[in-house]
This record gives sequence, structure tokens and C-alpha cells, in this order.
Amino acid sequence: MSDRNQKQTVAYSSPDTDSGYRSNGRGGKDRKYSRSSGRKMPDRSARTAKLLLILIAVAVVGKTAAALLPSGADAGYLGSVTVPDWIDVQIIETDGASRRGENLSRLSDIVIHYVGNPGTTAQQNRDYFNSPESNVSSHFVIGLEGEIIQCIPLNEISSASNDRNRDTISIEVCHPDASGKFTDASYRSLVRLTAWLCGIGDLRSSNVIRHYDITGKLCPLYYVEHEDAWEQLKTDIARAI
Repeated sequence: MSDRNQKQTVAYSSPDTDSGYRSNGRGGKDRKYSRSSGRKMPDRSARTAKLLLILIAVAVVGKTAAALLPSGADAGYLGSVTVPDWIDVQIIETDGASRRGENLSRLSDIVIHYVGNPGTTAQQNRDYFNSPESNVSSHFVIGLEGEIIQCIPLNEISSASNDRNRDTISIEVCHPDASGKFTDASYRSLVRLTAWLCGIGDLRSSNVIRHYDITGKLCPLYYVEHEDAWEQLKTDIARAI
């Protein structure tokens, strides 16, 4: 065998060829090639980058889909919820006005009100809802000392928020003076109650709204006139959920 043939034989069995690398003719090596096809194999960093892009795309699509899905709870589920013992349950009588006895279509939002009668108690407001003179109500009333009274079952419509009665739970809050600002005790109970309702209703703090946001009525007054206080309330609720 000639020296030329021996050199060719050595070249074909060289480690470069067996490992999938091809000599670049300058004593170095090119990128890895497939021995079967001779094509350049994908770079590992490129594959990693592509995988990361796919994962990011999946995450974005999932988040968008979750945002489009309806939140909230249906009336059937709400009717089976056990109310915690820190809520005083005093359901008012069905009269077709204050308590209509109609089921919610679905729980979509929680509406915050103020009672508008400075210095009155939760019990006084609940008893008024239950009187022949009343055609209004709310699911809950929170008193000056932080006491919470439930007036309407969770799965029923209250008479509090105009056309949004059909898909909201309403909370009236007592206040000591005409400013409408809640006491510290009332505020803490409002945060606790609203966070609990968000939990059972699969809602977020963005689902907590004011009567004002539905009809333009200045209710709850202080939290309409002081937007920063309203945003702080929603922040506190979000932390408590």
C-alpha cells in the first residue's frame, strides 16, 4: 500500500470523523456534523432558547385564558356555604321588597355601601330592613364596633344596588359621622368579611366595587371623595384574601 493510501486510511478513521467533527483544513475543527447525513447538528444554546420561548408563550396564553374565564360562584354553591361564627345571622323575613326571595344569577362582584345614617348601629339598620316601611336591604351590615350581621342569604338577591342586585353581594357599613369614614373596628371587619366572601366566591380585590361604581351615587361617601382611601381598602382586602 502506498504512503498516499495509508494517509487516506488514517484520515477516514481519525477521531475527528468518529466524533462527528470535520477538519477545517487548518488543524482545527468545525461545528459538530451528523455522521449519517453530513448536516450540521443544532447548537445546544439555540435549542435551549427555543424551549424557553415555547414555555414563555404557553405561560402567556395560559394567563390570558385564565383572565378571560368568568370568576365568581353560582347560587347553588353559595346556598351550601357555612357562615363562620363571627357573623351574627339574623335573616330578615321575605316580603317581596326588602327580601324578595329570588336567587342570584351568579356572584360576580361585592358591593360596598355606607348606611347614610350617622351614628346608627348594625342592629338598628337590620331591624329597619325587616320593617314594613323598608324596601331596601343588604346581605350584611357592619356596626360601629365591628359587629357583623347577615340579613339576606348568600344565594339570594338583596335590594341594594339597582340592576346589579342580581349578581352581587352587598355590604352596608355604619359610620359615626356625616363624613362617612368607617371606624377602625368597622374597617377591620369589612376587610375580614370581604376577603372571606372573595375566598368562597373565587373573586379578587378587583371584584370589590362601590355603589358609586354602579349608579354614580356618592356611596360609600368617604371612599368616593377619597380615592386613595378606597385604593388602600382594596389593597388591604387583597392582602387578606
